[in-house]
Order: sequence, then structure tokens, then C-alpha cells
Amino acid sequence: MRSFLDLTIGFARTGVTGYGGGPSTIPLIEYEAVKKYKWMTEDEFGQTLALANTLPGPIATKMAAYIGYKVKGNLGAAVAILAHILPSLIGMVGMLGILYKYRNSPFVSGMVAGVTPIIGILLLEMAYKFADKARKGLGFPIMLALSGVSLVVLQLLNVHPGVMIGACLAGAFIVATYRNRVMKRDPDDVHVERKEESV
Repeated sequence: MRSFLDLTIGFARTGVTGYGGGPSTIPLIEYEAVKKYKWMTEDEFGQTLALANTLPGPIATKMAAYIGYKVKGNLGAAVAILAHILPSLIGMVGMLGILYKYRNSPFVSGMVAGVTPIIGILLLEMAYKFADKARKGLGFPIMLALSGVSLVVLQLLNVHPGVMIGACLAGAFIVATYRNRVMKRDPDDVHVERKEESV
């Protein structure tokens, strides 16, 4: 029962404090899942986030579903999703009329302006963490090259992020498969290649 309670509290917090939409909520989910409750490692969180980006739908809801399922199966997934979306749903229903009525109020405008830099910092922190992981895993030159290609494809060509992530995953699969076949080749062939290289 404790795990269900932790899922409820953790994802209710992300739902309440996740101002600004899915991307800005990801660092909050990472804090709950990785640092506070230790449901997964940072590497697993990053891999899950990359895969979730290739699927349709809100990213935060997909992350909640996966983490909840990992912790407590199907029921855990349902609890995590509901805990995450209900606070914002109730808040929207309760506050929509008030916010719409006072949307031009200096107070509301100041509130939005004040929270925007915080969201930017959260996204910048997440971008730095992913860049650092890519640098450690791929090396700085490859990481820089892929970042440049991604920037051009996503911003200038307006390709959907899921397509870019899918292409990278396919490329990684091809490279991993090739390396696996090389490792499983006949040892005599490897010996011959090494002898030729030494000559």
C-alpha cells in the first residue's frame, strides 16, 4: 500500500507544480522518480523519456504511466496517471472562469511573467543533463554533430521530434547489431584481420 501512496503523492505534486505544460514537468517527475523515491536510475529515466517522445500524447502522462506500471503494474499506472492529471483538471474546472474573467489583470500577467524564467531554467537544466549523458556515451564530437543535425532538422525543416528520435533509435539499433555481429564472428577471421593490420 505504501507504493500506491507514494505514487499518489509524488505524481499529485508533479500535477500541482507542473506549471507550463509537459516539458516543464519532466524535471519535476525526474525528481520524484529518481531522487526522492528512487523508482529508477537517471539513465533509465533518460531512456524512458526518449522512447516516450516517439509515442503520441502528452509526455508527462506517458511518463506517469510507465513509472506507475514499473512500480505497481497496471493499477500503479492508473494511479499515477490519475494522481498527475486530477489536480490540473480540478484546478482548470475551478479556476477557468476566474482566470478568464481576470485574464487582462496585471496580477495574472505578473504571475505568468514571474514563473516563465523558472520554467526556462528547468528546461535548460534538463537539456544540460541530456547533453552531458550524450557526451559521456557518444563522445563530444558525435554529440555535437548530432545536436547540430537535430537543430537543423527540428527548427529549420520543422520535422516532428518523434521522427528524429525514431531515426536516431533506428541508427543506434543498426550500429549495435553490426557491432554484435562483429563480436560473434569466427575468431580465425578476427586473427587474420589483426595480422593484416600489423603488417
